[in-house]
Amino acid sequence: MSTQPSSETRRGDLSISLVAAIVVLQAVGASFFIADAAIDLSSGEWGFHILTEVVIALALVTGVVLGAWQMRQMIEQARRDAVTLRLAQGAFAEIIAARFAQWGLTAAESEVALFTLKGCETAEIAALRGVAEGTVRAQLTAIYTKAGVSSRHALASLFLDDLIAGPVSGTGDGVSD
Repeated sequence: MSTQPSSETRRGDLSISLVAAIVVLQAVGASFFIADAAIDLSSGEWGFHILTEVVIALALVTGVVLGAWQMRQMIEQARRDAVTLRLAQGAFAEIIAARFAQWGLTAAESEVALFTLKGCETAEIAALRGVAEGTVRAQLTAIYTKAGVSSRHALASLFLDDLIAGPVSGTGDGVSD
């Protein structure tokens, strides 16, 4: 399993960073207008110019508050998504292990089948396991026979079906209500 962040994760991090930068920029702008309005008010100036600065400062402060709230929401959603992904990965690993057990795969066959599902070629699997390619091909043949399929694509599709099937209704037709 890859430890590199997904493009979706990087995109989420970029969105959070962008919102944070905007919030900081708004906070700097609000501070400037509040300080300028305070200086003008302390010197006794009043008028449309001062009123405009106060309105702009209030708008920027509102933007800072809303931006900070949005950033907090995005971070919380990212955390929930990470938990959901970990749960899904664990559930999928359980599905794979259950299928391998159901088919009666040996430990070596299970390892070869897992590498196959991950997209490794026969030569890669042989190198990773330190065995001959012929051994891997023989194990793949045994795996396909036990799984009732004839190719690595058909093997992968068995697991893809588990992912996209969703809940099954009681009608027996495999279609969700």
